[in-house]
Amino acid sequence: MAQVLEFKLPDLGEGLTEAEIVRWLVEVGDVVAIDQPVVEVETAKAMVEVPCPYGGVVTARYGEEGTELPVGAPLITVAVGERPTSGAGSAGAEGSGNVLVGYGTSEAPARRRRVRQGRPVSGASAAGSGEVNGQGAVPAVNGQAAAPETEDGPVPVISPLVRRLARQNGLDLRELTGSGPDGLILRADVEYALRAAARSGSAERQTPVPQPASTAPAPQPTATAAPGEIRTPLKGIRGAVADKLARSRREIPDATCWVDADATELMRARTAMNAAGGPKISLLALLARICTAALARFPELNSTVDAEAREVVRFDRVHLGFAAQTDRGLVVPVVRDAHARDAESLTAEFARLTEAGRTGTLTPAELTGGTFTLNNYGVFGVDGSTPIINHPEAAMLGVGRIVPKPWVHEGELAVRQVVQLSLTFDHRVCDGGTAGGFLRYVADCVEQPAVLLRTL
Repeated sequence: MAQVLEFKLPDLGEGLTEAEIVRWLVEVGDVVAIDQPVVEVETAKAMVEVPCPYGGVVTARYGEEGTELPVGAPLITVAVGERPTSGAGSAGAEGSGNVLVGYGTSEAPARRRRVRQGRPVSGASAAGSGEVNGQGAVPAVNGQAAAPETEDGPVPVISPLVRRLARQNGLDLRELTGSGPDGLILRADVEYALRAAARSGSAERQTPVPQPASTAPAPQPTATAAPGEIRTPLKGIRGAVADKLARSRREIPDATCWVDADATELMRARTAMNAAGGPKISLLALLARICTAALARFPELNSTVDAEAREVVRFDRVHLGFAAQTDRGLVVPVVRDAHARDAESLTAEFARLTEAGRTGTLTPAELTGGTFTLNNYGVFGVDGSTPIINHPEAAMLGVGRIVPKPWVHEGELAVRQVVQLSLTFDHRVCDGGTAGGFLRYVADCVEQPAVLLRTL
C-alpha cells in the first residue's frame, strides 16, 4: 500500500525564513524520482530549485506561483511505495539521504558511519519528512532525529554553506555553540568565531557567545492602492537590497572622494593583451586587479567595524564583490581570493558569476562574505555616483563610463579617454588621507598601467 508523505519547504540556509514560489516543475499526478527538482523558489538571496527527497506520485501541491511560504510550510505530498518505471531510483520511503542546506529524508544513508539520536519527530515529520519543529533540520531514523556528521565526527546540525565557510577558514565546528533552534549552528556563529579569532591574532578558533536567533519581522498589513497608485511589495531580492542599503546608511558614517583619470593607456594595454591571443581580458578584470593592488598598499579599507567590540577588523584576503544589475534586481556576487587571481582568472570568474546572476542561480555563499566592492556604474552611461557601502564592508570603489573628453596631455590639449573614479569609505576605519591615497593610487594605475608592475 502506498504511503503519502508530506514534503515541506526546507531551511535554505543563511538565516532565510521564507521563499516565494516562482515556478512549479511538476503537476499533480506526475511521477517524480528521488531528488528530482519539483519547484523553483526565490529567496532574498537567489533562485533555487528545490529537489524532493521522495520518489512516487505527486498527490497535492501547496501554494500558487507568486505565493510566499515560510520555512516548514508544506510544499507537496507524494504517494510512495512502488518503484518508478523510469529507473531513476527507488520510490520507497527510505528517501535519498541528501541534504539541501539542512534538510534530510526518512532514513540515514548507509554511508553514514554513525548517528546521534535526538528527540522524537512528531506529526507529519514522523512519517518521513525529516523535519524537527518545521526547521528542516535532520533526517529521521526510527522516528528520531539524527545529526549529520562532519568528516571528524558529529556536530549540531548545520547547513552545507556553513560547513564550507568553516572548512575554508580552518574552523573546528565541534568547538562552537550554536545560537539557533536546538543548538543549530548558524552562519552568524561561524562569522562571530572568525571575528573573535581575528581580534586575538591567533589561529585558534574560539567558541562564540550565543547570539539570539534571527526572526522574521511580523507581517504588516498591506495598504490598498489609491487611484493612480501602483504599489509593489518590497520582498525577495528587492526587499533584501532595500534593507541592506538602509542599514548601511543608518550605521556607517560614510564619506566620498572622487577624481578624474585618463584611461587611454589602460584601454591600449587591454587592446594589446587581447591581440596577443588567449582568453580575452575584460576591463572589469583589469580594474579589479588594480583594486587588489591598491588594497595591498592601503589595507585599512579591506576591513569591517565590529561595533559591539568597538574594533576595526582587518582582513588579510580580498573577497571582491561587484555590483550586477539583473532582471530580478541588484545583486553583488563575490569573487573569493581576488588578490590571488590574475586577469584571466578574474575575467572568467566575473563571467561565471554574472551569468549565474542573470539566470538567478547564484548561491547564498556566492552572494556573501565580501570584504570590498567594485561598482562599475559606467555601464549605465553615467559619469559619476556616490555609492552606498555594501554593509558590513568599509569601502566601495565606483567607476563611471569611459568617454572621449578634452584633456591636457604632455602640456597640450588632446582628446583622451577619461573616467571618473569615486571612493565611498567608512570614516571610522580611516581618515581622508588614507582614502585619498588609495584613490590616487588607483587613478595612477589607470593612467599608467606600468605602475602595477611594482607590485606584481
